[in-house]
Amino acid sequence: MTAKVRVATTSLAGCFGCHMSFLDIDERILPLLERVTLDRSPLTDQKHAGPCAVGLVEGGVCNEDNLHVLREFRAQCQVLVAVGACAINGGLPAQRNHFEVGDLLRRVYTEEPGLTRRVVPDDPELPLLFDKVRPLHELVKVDYFIPGCPPPAEAFWAFLSDLLDGKEPRLPKGAIRYD
Repeated sequence: MTAKVRVATTSLAGCFGCHMSFLDIDERILPLLERVTLDRSPLTDQKHAGPCAVGLVEGGVCNEDNLHVLREFRAQCQVLVAVGACAINGGLPAQRNHFEVGDLLRRVYTEEPGLTRRVVPDDPELPLLFDKVRPLHELVKVDYFIPGCPPPAEAFWAFLSDLLDGKEPRLPKGAIRYD
């Protein structure tokens, strides 16, 4: 029997839609789990990645916590994959890049109608926001990209199947979409 390949996944600044799309491989998850062991992942609830063959990262980097997790993944994963628009170009979270963070926080927490407590949160447990949301490849080396918002389940299946079979991953025609 061949050893299982360790795979880790995480979500940074994004909507978690890429993980949901990954789970849309439906019953094919069973043969996949015969070939892989999930390390850090929402399915395992592990908080830190151990040594892995593959790390799938969705979401951009918007704070120090995101950057720490990304650097941990890069250090622990032989192959790092940026998954989805947020990881590749900042996606929707990067829409805030056109504004000053302080102005946004003041507006959201002090000026919006219906607020009962009009104060910007200031707690050491909250990671400080960076001035800009950044895509992964600006901060660490990324080996592969699976584009889409979110990428369809078929893109995940094709990519992982090729990689596990020792082939250069290729996405099937129609698996790349931006809707």
